Amino acid sequence: MSSPHRSSPWRTISPSRRRFLKLAGLFSGAVALSAGNVGCQGIGRKQFSEGTDERVKNGDTVRVGYLPITDSAPLLVAHDQGFFRQEGLESDRPTPYRSWKAIATAFMERQVNVIHILMPASLWLRYSLQFPAKVVAWNHTNGSAITVHPSIRSPEQLGGRTIAIPFWYSIHNVVLQMLLNQYGLKPVSSLTLNRRLASNEVGLVVLPPPDMVKALSNENIAGYIVAEPFNSAAETAQVGRLLRLTGDIWRDHACCVVFMHEADLRDRPDWSQGVVNGIVKAQQWSRGNRPELAHLLSKNGSNYMPHSVDVLDRILNRYNNDFYRKEGAIHHPEWRSRRIDFQPYPFPSYTTDLVKTLKTTLLDESGTFIQNLDPNVVAKDLVDDQFVTRAINLVGGPQAFGLPQTLSRAETLDF
Repeated sequence: MSSPHRSSPWRTISPSRRRFLKLAGLFSGAVALSAGNVGCQGIGRKQFSEGTDERVKNGDTVRVGYLPITDSAPLLVAHDQGFFRQEGLESDRPTPYRSWKAIATAFMERQVNVIHILMPASLWLRYSLQFPAKVVAWNHTNGSAITVHPSIRSPEQLGGRTIAIPFWYSIHNVVLQMLLNQYGLKPVSSLTLNRRLASNEVGLVVLPPPDMVKALSNENIAGYIVAEPFNSAAETAQVGRLLRLTGDIWRDHACCVVFMHEADLRDRPDWSQGVVNGIVKAQQWSRGNRPELAHLLSKNGSNYMPHSVDVLDRILNRYNNDFYRKEGAIHHPEWRSRRIDFQPYPFPSYTTDLVKTLKTTLLDESGTFIQNLDPNVVAKDLVDDQFVTRAINLVGGPQAFGLPQTLSRAETLDF
């Protein structure tokens, strides 16, 4: 069931001057909150108001915020195909944002109450900014790639060049830096560099995903790592090629996760369960209806993303393992990983390994809080899996998503 109207232009945040200055301080490199006292036990619940928007707090309306990437698909499908409605919930048409900072700000200001967000960014929001919210499910697996100028054929050629990332707190930044280290290349922040890059350095710069294809086409950057469909868009426009698929480095990793306010989980458990049920049903539908999903997301369908069906179909349905293996984007065809897939369960092993890896990853200057986190405690504190576990059982159990009955796994990383 496609929505009959087109999406509104990209939303930007326009709070009052005082509120803007407050949020600008939170999002600057020097976070005002002390990271020294941040741990997994005290998360500063009184730092933010949990009820600034009474319409959201007291109403049943689901207000989804999203970036125009395929990672957001289950949230969009849950609205578009009526899965929220099946749970007795009203939902507004999802609101698009241009950047991760914009969507995080909207979430903290309660303009939206359900978002997809980068898994490392959920750590940043909960433990650095001390915002009371939790991961309730994964949104998808894989779904990202390193896209480079067509002349670049190997990671070694990235030395002395600049690569764009969508956010410091992203699996993209983590995977890219792990790959660079394997080839003896040193990641550095381009913003803090006042000299030319050395031949063994790779400059990292944060760009909103919608700006990446143009920056690559203009050769302002040598490449970028980001979620789909911006990799497929560069391929289709013949301005970039895939260097590596991230799911071929970290097998079936999560990129974006479903993030909800802790107050809603605590005070409105039935409403929260309905939201998660709708998202899990949407993931199951997306797995079995990929051609329909490509059309629904595209500008030719419900217009959730400014891309053609061809760009989205390339990701969801025309994933040629043999082609990408010959191109070098896939090193592990035996993994049989899809370019993007959908499954909701948040494996604790992924959370613990991610926290461990972030401790050795170059972040912005607010990233010192990571060093104080216990990976095992974070896996229990950041994620609330009670809602998604019930939802999975309602649609046929773990086997409905090809998951082990034990809902446990060991992480696989290989370059």
